[in-house]
Amino acid sequence: MHRPIDDSGHGASDGHGHGTGDGYGASDGRGAGGGYGTGDGYGTGDAYGTGGGAGRGPAAVPPPYRPHPVPAADPAAPWTAGDGVPDPGRVDPRVLGALLARHGWQRRGGAAGRYGRWTPPGGGPGGGGTSLLVPDSLAFPDSEDLIGEALTALARSGTPSAREVLTGLAVPSDEIRWWSEVPPGPAGTVPWPVQERLRSAARKILLAGALAVRGRAGYHGSRHRAAAQAALESVVVGTDPGGRALTAFLPVPPGRPVAVRLHHALHAAREAVDYQRATGGMDAFDSAVEAGVSRELTEALVALVRGTEGARIALAWAPAAGVPDGCAARPEPVEFSPGDLPALREASARYLTDEPSVPVRITGAVVRLRRSGPRGEGTVRLRVLGGADVGHVRVTLDEEAYRTAGHAHLVGLPIRVVGRLESRGGFRRLADPSSVVPVQVDEAERDRLMKSLHENLDFFEEACGPDEER
Repeated sequence: MHRPIDDSGHGASDGHGHGTGDGYGASDGRGAGGGYGTGDGYGTGDAYGTGGGAGRGPAAVPPPYRPHPVPAADPAAPWTAGDGVPDPGRVDPRVLGALLARHGWQRRGGAAGRYGRWTPPGGGPGGGGTSLLVPDSLAFPDSEDLIGEALTALARSGTPSAREVLTGLAVPSDEIRWWSEVPPGPAGTVPWPVQERLRSAARKILLAGALAVRGRAGYHGSRHRAAAQAALESVVVGTDPGGRALTAFLPVPPGRPVAVRLHHALHAAREAVDYQRATGGMDAFDSAVEAGVSRELTEALVALVRGTEGARIALAWAPAAGVPDGCAARPEPVEFSPGDLPALREASARYLTDEPSVPVRITGAVVRLRRSGPRGEGTVRLRVLGGADVGHVRVTLDEEAYRTAGHAHLVGLPIRVVGRLESRGGFRRLADPSSVVPVQVDEAERDRLMKSLHENLDFFEEACGPDEER
């Protein structure tokens, strides 16, 4: 399988091996061709698991027609055979055909209503390269066998899109693709730092979409960040060999809400930029917040476009799951150019300054205390247990409240404090604190907090170095 999007490494091999046969006979149907030889399958490559596949044995009698299933909690397990190729018995040929067409494969002939012959992008009729014979349904006795041969051919193909087709089959996913127009490097390749900037911008865009799913805001700061990052753990990524494109696969459960939100947010951002460039007004960015546009998204778009001649983002829905409500069946790519950067930067600054403070009542465990002397006010850092969607906050307390926080820390109790969570600093500071009181907890939680205190005595300090911001 592909690696998560924040893993930029590659495996030890190129992910493909080749057998000795050509895969098909001379006839348009299923002739007496050489089949597949005893190739080494595919190894620890960029996109797929370990292989070792040999030639295919006799096919079993296919089961009756059934719809494309939705994977369980571990999508890879029920969807792949022992050699890592998706189980042909679970592949809907209509979904396979839709994915082939999406990734540039051409259907060239075949018996109408029965089979279609597909060739890879750039391979004309009669040309070299992989040729797939795909049934139109599972209604024919040899349908499952043909699908198995097509999947094996895809696994052994050197065509980059073959890996993406297999990924879309193994884990039904919505796809988000980024393209960046950059000057070519040696031999037409893209320099590594440029590729890393594309990956970083893609991560930021996905995170902005996940944050918008948790709530609409012009500036999220540190709010909802842990939940948003957890929602992206199942995302996998494939890269274009030239380094100019990147594809993220968002498994339908649970990634579809992120894909839908990004679909609306990117188009709203494009419209807001157009409005600002035509009229000079920023009002469209204010209304775009409801669609999911935020400082995080505008900053990510700036990172995507900066240093390029332009960038595009396209989204395609998983054929097995259908089109979500309120979305176009085939969304048009959204394009941004260097001329859009001033509007995006202005919107980003506007979101940062306009997001209001949030009144909260936070319950948190004291993990650090600091003040400059034995008397007076001091600063307390809390690990938030409830009341706000942030991990930690800092709050400046008067002498009495500071003493209360210190005593609570010593006996292993959290405190409750009322205040305003300030947007300045990323919603990590609590302003105007009041009503600081210890909170009773059950014995198990108190024991855990006391254990944390004894293991981290260096956190309990009356005078120490500069406190962290996060």
